[in-house]
Amino acid sequence: MRFQSAVRNAGLIATIAALAVSAGCAKSDDSEVQASGVKLVQAGKLTVCTHLPYPPFQSKDASGKVTGFDVEVMDLIAKELGVEQTIVDTPFEGIKSGQDLNTGKCDAAAAGMTITEERQKVMNFSDPYFDATQAMLVKTGKPYKSLDDLKGKKLGVQAATTGRDYARKFEKEKSLQLVEFEDLAALQQAVSNGQVEAAINDLPVWTEYLKKNPNGFEVAAEFDTGEQYGFSVKKDSNAELLKKINEVLAKAKQDGTYDTLYEKWIGKRPSA
Repeated sequence: MRFQSAVRNAGLIATIAALAVSAGCAKSDDSEVQASGVKLVQAGKLTVCTHLPYPPFQSKDASGKVTGFDVEVMDLIAKELGVEQTIVDTPFEGIKSGQDLNTGKCDAAAAGMTITEERQKVMNFSDPYFDATQAMLVKTGKPYKSLDDLKGKKLGVQAATTGRDYARKFEKEKSLQLVEFEDLAALQQAVSNGQVEAAINDLPVWTEYLKKNPNGFEVAAEFDTGEQYGFSVKKDSNAELLKKINEVLAKAKQDGTYDTLYEKWIGKRPSA
């Protein structure tokens, strides 16, 4: 009996020791907290969700590296935190719904995303960092100069975007046939191959497209929708990260860094 008891005690001690080691190695749900007090989903990294391609805000260069205006601005924030930015390419629907932030896929979202009341219900936005407007792209020589000219014609839009929402407002009134595409590349291709007569998206996106395709396309119309882009974080959470984003944005605008990046990726910044 003593022998059996000793064996049982030894086994119990070993089990307790193993649990103690396991507990010491386990990762806390609070995970990593940087010196600045900002919680991140991955140690040493600012994980950012985006949806590719969306140049000049985010897209892959010839080497496969993701770069762009949004990317470089978020790099400033990562640098301030003393970490590196890691980019996660994910469908835009998961970004704008707040799902990707809620599930911990990323710390923040930077996807050329317009701040809207609907989106503010499911995520918290930074201060606006870019003034946007919608525009209509057509093939050179096409007679379309407005939505009125597209009566009964196919108009391409990108899924889950404010450009799509804008076009929907006039769908019945102007007898538009809206054709929805999952991403920008598919939308651009649809205009190119004649699948649609025109397409609506943000003006800077079409401006960038025309730089790479100078012949054959033109911006036929612009629509001043008063939109502004913002970076986002999980709703009612990670207030310290949101504060840091706003601080870095303000500093970059004050010291000229923002203007330098704007001119590099967008063009000369409009005077205030």
